[in-house]
Amino acid sequence: MSSLRNCVPRPAHKERSQPQARKKFGLLEKHKDYVIRAKAYHKKQDTLKILRQKAAFKNPDEFNFKMINSKTDRGNHRPKDEVNKYCAEELMIMKTQDIGYVFQKWQSEKNKIDKLTSSLQCTEGQSSRRHVYYAEDREEARELESESRSRSDISARGIPRDIQKKMDRSYRDLEARRSRANNLEKLYADMSMQKELQKKGRKRKLREDEILNPNGKPVYKWRA
Repeated sequence: MSSLRNCVPRPAHKERSQPQARKKFGLLEKHKDYVIRAKAYHKKQDTLKILRQKAAFKNPDEFNFKMINSKTDRGNHRPKDEVNKYCAEELMIMKTQDIGYVFQKWQSEKNKIDKLTSSLQCTEGQSSRRHVYYAEDREEARELESESRSRSDISARGIPRDIQKKMDRSYRDLEARRSRANNLEKLYADMSMQKELQKKGRKRKLREDEILNPNGKPVYKWRA
């Protein structure tokens, strides 16, 4: 019987709309809208209750370092600016550690460049040594040049396609590492100069007319 009862179509019970006399108050609130509004209201009331309890049981002698290390800006607590947090010796140690890290990365990049260069030379079948040929006249020099070009063309044609792709990828990697090494070298030089400038002693910046070979970089001179 229960299955037959479910087969019979039933009318859908719809909630009534706002009466004509109350149209000025807007849409009539449905039960699902009331549930959402009630949950939000009770959540706010629970939060206010917890805050009242914390305020009632607060210790008046309680101390927190943020009370003196922060300030209020437009109702928001922000930490105070730390001007002199580290002394000169601590700053010097931090600079030394940074310079050591940059120097280590620079040396690592140089070692990788040397290793990659040697591997590419071995792959191409070329030796790191150069053979120097001496010609007696221009005709013999042209013949030697044409022979060297033909040997290089034959070696290039004999390389398989997949190995050539790997070699091209390695060459791109080599160029990127060389650029990275140059940037690290410049950074290491700049940081070393900043470290030397922080040391004690009288010094002054030289003018361009006082520099023998000006290259656009500042040059300092320490006085005895």
